[in-house]
Amino acid sequence: MQNFLRTYQLFSEAEIESIGPFLRFRRLEKGDFLIKAGKICTEIAFVQSGLLRSYYTKDDGEEITYCFTFENTLMTAYSSLITGLPSPENIQALMPTELWVLQKRDLEALAHQSINWVLLQKHLAEQQYVELEKRVFSYQKERASERYQDLLLAQPHYLQQIPLQYLASYLGITRRHLSRIRREFLERAN
Repeated sequence: MQNFLRTYQLFSEAEIESIGPFLRFRRLEKGDFLIKAGKICTEIAFVQSGLLRSYYTKDDGEEITYCFTFENTLMTAYSSLITGLPSPENIQALMPTELWVLQKRDLEALAHQSINWVLLQKHLAEQQYVELEKRVFSYQKERASERYQDLLLAQPHYLQQIPLQYLASYLGITRRHLSRIRREFLERAN
């Protein structure tokens, strides 16, 4: 996580090292939850390795996957973290996943020590907004095959490890439609 923080070019080495005592290592097995819907999120996790899926459950029981989080990325139930209200989402490991976890109260304590931690929070909020906007636009402007191709280009090594029902839900299509898209991509590759 400290190398991840260096990429922002906000912090001195002393500031980066100051986060060390606050970080807690956590390992999730496949199927374990970082957070479940209805619980209040009080932590941010850095994904060192593995893969997380964010989803919500509709009234009829259907699970809607709206986000995958890959390694070297931060993850949290952001709206719950900000508001202190129960999370509407579940965040679940799709494979064994190693995390470095920082409690919200510890991030707030760091923010009292240096304005750079506040600037990081601002930057992360801006990133969340941009990602959300890109996702909305992709649903309005792109076909499912284009969204699949974007994911294939960004994370090819993980794509085979995501169960089809989750991938189809993420793309906003049926499993049958996803199978057609995948078959078309294989035919083009050969």
